Amino acid sequence: MKYRIISVGRIRESFYLEGVREYLKRLGPYTSIELIDGLEEKIGPRAGEKEIQAILQKEAEKIRRWLDKDEILVVLDLEGQVRSSEEMARQLEKWNASGKSRVTFLLGAAHGLANEIKQQAQETISLSRLTFPHQMAVLILAEQIYRGFKILKGEPYHR
Repeated sequence: MKYRIISVGRIRESFYLEGVREYLKRLGPYTSIELIDGLEEKIGPRAGEKEIQAILQKEAEKIRRWLDKDEILVVLDLEGQVRSSEEMARQLEKWNASGKSRVTFLLGAAHGLANEIKQQAQETISLSRLTFPHQMAVLILAEQIYRGFKILKGEPYHR
Protein backbone atom coordinates (compact mmCIF):
# COMPACT_ATOMS: atom_id res chain seq x y z
CA MET A 1 0.00 0.00 0.00
CA LYS A 2 1.23 3.46 -0.89
CA TYR A 3 0.30 6.60 0.96
CA ARG A 4 0.07 10.21 -0.15
CA ILE A 5 -0.61 13.42 1.74
CA ILE A 6 -2.02 16.26 -0.35
CA SER A 7 -1.93 19.62 1.38
CA VAL A 8 -3.62 22.25 -0.75
CA GLY A 9 -1.71 24.93 1.13
CA ARG A 10 2.06 25.07 0.79
CA ILE A 11 4.15 24.17 3.82
CA ARG A 12 6.16 27.38 4.06
CA GLU A 13 7.60 27.35 7.56
CA SER A 14 10.87 25.44 7.60
CA PHE A 15 10.30 23.96 11.08
CA TYR A 16 7.03 22.36 9.95
CA LEU A 17 8.59 21.14 6.72
CA GLU A 18 11.56 19.63 8.56
CA GLY A 19 9.20 17.81 10.92
CA VAL A 20 7.06 16.47 8.08
CA ARG A 21 10.13 15.30 6.17
CA GLU A 22 11.44 13.56 9.29
CA TYR A 23 8.24 11.54 9.72
CA LEU A 24 8.07 10.71 6.01
CA LYS A 25 11.64 9.43 6.27
CA ARG A 26 10.81 7.40 9.38
CA LEU A 27 7.90 5.83 7.50
CA GLY A 28 10.27 4.49 4.82
CA PRO A 29 10.68 1.01 6.36
CA TYR A 30 6.89 0.60 6.62
CA THR A 31 5.39 2.11 3.49
CA SER A 32 5.89 4.36 0.49
CA ILE A 33 4.60 7.86 1.27
CA GLU A 34 4.80 11.18 -0.53
CA LEU A 35 3.77 14.76 0.14
CA ILE A 36 2.15 16.99 -2.46
CA ASP A 37 1.62 20.60 -1.41
CA GLY A 38 1.12 24.05 -2.87
CA LEU A 39 -2.09 23.59 -4.90
CA GLU A 40 -3.59 26.69 -3.29
CA GLU A 41 -4.93 29.53 -5.44
CA LYS A 42 -4.23 33.10 -4.42
CA ILE A 43 -7.15 34.93 -2.91
CA GLY A 44 -7.50 38.43 -1.57
CA PRO A 45 -8.23 39.04 2.11
CA ARG A 46 -11.54 40.72 1.23
CA ALA A 47 -12.83 38.00 -1.07
CA GLY A 48 -16.54 37.37 -0.93
CA GLU A 49 -18.31 34.02 -0.87
CA LYS A 50 -18.66 33.92 -4.67
CA GLU A 51 -14.91 34.45 -5.13
CA ILE A 52 -14.11 31.86 -2.47
CA GLN A 53 -16.31 29.27 -4.20
CA ALA A 54 -14.61 30.01 -7.54
CA ILE A 55 -11.20 29.53 -5.90
CA LEU A 56 -12.33 26.24 -4.31
CA GLN A 57 -13.40 25.03 -7.78
CA LYS A 58 -9.99 25.89 -9.25
CA GLU A 59 -8.29 24.06 -6.39
CA ALA A 60 -10.63 21.10 -6.92
CA GLU A 61 -9.46 20.85 -10.55
CA LYS A 62 -5.84 20.72 -9.38
CA ILE A 63 -6.68 18.12 -6.72
CA ARG A 64 -8.49 15.88 -9.24
CA ARG A 65 -5.28 15.58 -11.27
CA TRP A 66 -3.66 13.82 -8.31
CA LEU A 67 -6.52 11.43 -7.55
CA ASP A 68 -6.80 7.89 -8.93
CA LYS A 69 -9.88 5.70 -9.15
CA ASP A 70 -8.12 2.82 -7.39
CA GLU A 71 -7.38 4.62 -4.14
CA ILE A 72 -8.96 5.45 -0.84
CA LEU A 73 -9.52 9.19 -0.41
CA VAL A 74 -9.49 10.41 3.19
CA VAL A 75 -10.44 14.04 3.73
CA LEU A 76 -9.38 15.83 6.90
CA ASP A 77 -12.13 18.11 8.11
CA LEU A 78 -13.27 19.48 11.48
CA GLU A 79 -16.58 17.65 10.99
CA GLY A 80 -14.83 14.31 10.45
CA GLN A 81 -14.59 11.38 12.82
CA VAL A 82 -12.06 11.85 15.62
CA ARG A 83 -10.02 8.71 16.30
CA SER A 84 -7.57 7.67 18.96
CA SER A 85 -4.08 6.65 17.85
CA GLU A 86 -5.03 2.98 18.37
CA GLU A 87 -8.15 3.41 16.23
CA MET A 88 -6.06 5.10 13.56
CA ALA A 89 -3.64 2.16 13.62
CA ARG A 90 -6.52 -0.31 13.15
CA GLN A 91 -7.83 1.81 10.26
CA LEU A 92 -4.38 1.80 8.62
CA GLU A 93 -4.44 -1.99 8.91
CA LYS A 94 -7.86 -2.15 7.20
CA TRP A 95 -6.72 0.16 4.42
CA ASN A 96 -3.58 -1.92 3.92
CA ALA A 97 -5.75 -5.03 3.49
CA SER A 98 -8.29 -3.30 1.21
CA GLY A 99 -6.65 -4.25 -2.08
CA LYS A 100 -6.58 -0.61 -3.16
CA SER A 101 -3.35 0.84 -4.53
CA ARG A 102 -3.09 3.94 -2.35
CA VAL A 103 -4.52 5.93 0.53
CA THR A 104 -4.55 9.67 -0.10
CA PHE A 105 -5.06 12.06 2.81
CA LEU A 106 -6.35 15.45 1.66
CA LEU A 107 -6.12 18.67 3.65
CA GLY A 108 -7.67 21.88 2.37
CA ALA A 109 -6.23 25.36 2.65
CA ALA A 110 -7.69 28.30 4.58
CA HIS A 111 -11.15 28.06 2.98
CA GLY A 112 -11.38 24.28 3.07
CA LEU A 113 -12.31 22.07 0.14
CA ALA A 114 -15.00 22.17 -2.52
CA ASN A 115 -18.05 20.12 -1.50
CA GLU A 116 -17.71 17.88 -4.57
CA ILE A 117 -14.21 16.86 -3.45
CA LYS A 118 -15.45 16.18 0.08
CA GLN A 119 -18.22 13.99 -1.35
CA GLN A 120 -15.68 11.86 -3.24
CA ALA A 121 -14.02 10.85 0.03
CA GLN A 122 -14.46 7.33 1.35
CA GLU A 123 -13.60 8.62 4.82
CA THR A 124 -13.68 11.98 6.56
CA ILE A 125 -11.57 12.25 9.68
CA SER A 126 -10.57 14.97 12.10
CA LEU A 127 -7.32 15.18 14.02
CA SER A 128 -9.10 17.09 16.79
CA ARG A 129 -12.01 19.41 17.41
CA LEU A 130 -9.37 22.12 17.76
CA THR A 131 -8.41 24.17 14.70
CA PHE A 132 -4.77 23.94 13.58
CA PRO A 133 -2.83 25.81 10.90
CA HIS A 134 -2.76 23.50 7.86
CA GLN A 135 1.02 23.20 8.12
CA MET A 136 0.72 21.90 11.67
CA ALA A 137 -2.12 19.56 10.64
CA VAL A 138 0.14 17.98 8.00
CA LEU A 139 2.86 17.46 10.62
CA ILE A 140 0.40 15.94 13.11
CA LEU A 141 -1.03 13.68 10.40
CA ALA A 142 2.42 12.45 9.34
CA GLU A 143 3.26 11.73 12.99
CA GLN A 144 -0.01 9.85 13.52
CA ILE A 145 0.56 7.70 10.43
CA TYR A 146 4.04 6.88 11.75
CA ARG A 147 2.65 6.19 15.24
CA GLY A 148 0.00 3.94 13.70
CA PHE A 149 2.58 1.81 11.93
CA LYS A 150 4.66 1.55 15.11
CA ILE A 151 1.55 0.38 17.01
CA LEU A 152 0.76 -2.21 14.32
CA LYS A 153 4.31 -3.57 14.43
CA GLY A 154 4.34 -3.62 18.23
CA GLU A 155 7.47 -1.50 18.21
CA PRO A 156 8.40 0.94 20.96
CA TYR A 157 7.35 4.56 20.42
CA HIS A 158 3.72 4.72 21.38
CA ARG A 159 3.12 5.20 25.09
